[in-house]
Amino acid sequence: MLLTTRDAGNDNVMTLGWHQVLESSPSLVSCVVSRGSRSFEMLCATGECVLNVPTADMLDTVARAGNCSGEQIDKFAELGLDRAEAEEVDAAILPQCHAHIECRMRDDRAVDRYNLFILEVMHISARFEPGEPDFLHYVGDGVFMHSGRRVSRRRLFRPEMLGF
Repeated sequence: MLLTTRDAGNDNVMTLGWHQVLESSPSLVSCVVSRGSRSFEMLCATGECVLNVPTADMLDTVARAGNCSGEQIDKFAELGLDRAEAEEVDAAILPQCHAHIECRMRDDRAVDRYNLFILEVMHISARFEPGEPDFLHYVGDGVFMHSGRRVSRRRLFRPEMLGF
């Protein structure tokens, strides 16, 4: 994931390695953002961000975005990233990414202790093509993997078990 933030008219982007879905209704996600990063400060200040979902062809961009500082360079220019306006939050979306999850801070109680932000999803947008993109997954220590073979078990899926 590439997390984008905006504060006082300044945009930043960082690679986000640790994130998860917490709840479906309301839609909540969490992410860990390093306290020493510019994105941490910007997310604390504004409470808004976009989780941009890159595809495998963006691997080098994703790796580089996490290994430079937005205080020292313009990451957008340096990495060749376009930006567009989000629908519901004041942060940029990255049009090169397959999907964009616009979020607002829902609960900040774990930020001080764990650098863990609990965010509510305000809007999601995605491209239609490709229909089944190859995604990246960060596994740690500078290593990524591509999404694997897709296996369907829809015949076993019971949506009523989700409670809505």
